[in-house]
Amino acid sequence: MLSVPLSETVAALIPRARTELAELVAFASVADERQFPKSECEKAASWIADALRAEGFQDVALLDTPDGTQSVYGFLPGPADAPTVLLYAHYDVQPPLDESAWLSPPFELTERDGRWYGRGAADCKGGVLMHLTALRALKEQGGVPLNVKVIVEGSEEQGTGGLERYAEQHPDLLAADTIVIGDAGNFRLGLPTVVSSLRGMVLMDVRVTTLEGNLHSGSFGGAAPDALAALIRMLASLRDETGATTVDGLDADGRWPGIAYEEADFRRDAKVLDGVELVGTGTISDRLWARPSVTVLGIDAPPVVGATPSVQAQAGALVSVRVPPGVDSAAAADALTAHLRAAAPWGARVEVGKRGSGEAFAADTSSPAYAAMAEAMQEAYGQDMAVAGNGGSIPLCNALATLYPRAEILLIGLSEPEAQIHAVNESVSPQELEKLALTEALFLRRYAAAQSAGQGV
Repeated sequence: MLSVPLSETVAALIPRARTELAELVAFASVADERQFPKSECEKAASWIADALRAEGFQDVALLDTPDGTQSVYGFLPGPADAPTVLLYAHYDVQPPLDESAWLSPPFELTERDGRWYGRGAADCKGGVLMHLTALRALKEQGGVPLNVKVIVEGSEEQGTGGLERYAEQHPDLLAADTIVIGDAGNFRLGLPTVVSSLRGMVLMDVRVTTLEGNLHSGSFGGAAPDALAALIRMLASLRDETGATTVDGLDADGRWPGIAYEEADFRRDAKVLDGVELVGTGTISDRLWARPSVTVLGIDAPPVVGATPSVQAQAGALVSVRVPPGVDSAAAADALTAHLRAAAPWGARVEVGKRGSGEAFAADTSSPAYAAMAEAMQEAYGQDMAVAGNGGSIPLCNALATLYPRAEILLIGLSEPEAQIHAVNESVSPQELEKLALTEALFLRRYAAAQSAGQGV
């Protein structure tokens, strides 16, 4: 009797994956109690723990991490002397932003035009289902041929470092021969890609004060120092005339040596309006993957509706800086702090505090595990594997690289450009989920076989 190809086994599991992804997306698991109840995160964590137990995982635990959130851990034992692979994803999500701009409810998985829409569908609850589907397929075909650890983080989007600190306090917990981070994405839909570098990130709160209280703009405007105007001048100093980031003390001349991101493709992916110019200089790849970039994430100021004719006494902002590999996040935070203080006009009082941070990451693409992943992607997609950078941050990556310097780390995932992660109408391609689940299953099978043959992958 002929055995069923692994690809058919994976394909047959996709309807189940869709049902379970809908259940997981339904939890509004934003790890910020100011916006959503903590119970939503707790429900998502419990759902994942139950799913791991159902698949035979041992030592399943909800880990209370130092930032007040929970990560989910489980261990699936394999054959004696088999290697250990750690699979990572996160269940916390970005807030939905303007829910009225969603074409379907953000926490209700909805199929439209061949994609599944919902917050976290790609980033990164879909990654949880990618891991589960790959493992289920291997089990149906005779068993998972190695030891598997799964860790699903509960605060990755907040950048508060809970899991990093927990791992540092329990260094044996996540030890593995190879680590697969399921929180990246293909460079283009249908183009199999591993991500070799991530930018680090610092989040800084800025508060400017100039007066004891607001003043009437008619009586005092023109001489009284306006805190909001001071803040605007400070934030404007973080970019030059081209829009490129110019934080004093941060190198902004990096070059990306790998795959090129064509400007026309970027304009389409980013949905830049006709006639609006891109910012910065150098190639798009340089700007996204090899150079720092500053973004003003929010401003504390009176809203237009209800505003009074007042000179503002206080104003604040949340500012992020993404930094490329080779730049320490603490150094970037210090540089941003010094820059903002120096840019403050009129002797305005400035307070700057760090809300969160994560280090940049660069992988060794010459490692044997990359060769095994290239073979798996070629079989699953029928195309050669691409290697790209990613301008985003996964703070845990550098912590794992430091804790386990001999482990090989690979980044794959469902967040290709059409997924619109962090934006309204986030979605995942079910075809991408199927192919990447197949890729991961093939990779795990090849990895175990190579180790058994003594090839040292």
